Amino acid sequence: MTLPQISRYPVPELKDLPEDLRTRILEVQQKAGFVPNVFLALAHRPAEWRAFMAYHDALLLKDTGSLSKGEREMIIVVTSAANQCLYCVVAHGAILRVYEKKPLIADQLAVNYRKADITPRQRAMLDFAFKITTASHLVEDGDFATLRGHGFSDDDIWDIGAISAFFGLSNRLANLSGMRPNDEFYLMGRVPKSRS
Repeated sequence: MTLPQISRYPVPELKDLPEDLRTRILEVQQKAGFVPNVFLALAHRPAEWRAFMAYHDALLLKDTGSLSKGEREMIIVVTSAANQCLYCVVAHGAILRVYEKKPLIADQLAVNYRKADITPRQRAMLDFAFKITTASHLVEDGDFATLRGHGFSDDDIWDIGAISAFFGLSNRLANLSGMRPNDEFYLMGRVPKSRS
């Protein structure tokens, strides 16, 4: 059986990648048990891959601010659903389910975050993320006041907006390239891991 392509563009062999890309990809593979297709699909342009991953890491791996890892993933799922990005909804939905330990949350957010089982604070966060994604030209001071009323700092608000904006780029690259989600993502966080 031939597996579907993971990208419309050439996907380099791991052995042919620059050392820094190969090292990072192997680290991810060891931790996750597989290589997410995004790492390989974007690797045909190493300089852009490095820039993409640097901004990704700056937004998602920071340990400052009040956004939890799960909330950052909520923003990504809602942004990606608005942009109809299959890869990012599936991949980040899986990560969200793992972080939140809620098997239904990613599906709820992807279909209609307004009806999801989330807190009023998270709803305000996602309302803002959705606005950044679909109508950023309409952002006004009242949006900041609403978020501050839910305990978000101005730096938190920047993070919400920056994550939405960055994943707008990511979604468009994934859609451009026809990036296919790894099959492994579909079950992650839905069923308990078997105890061996």
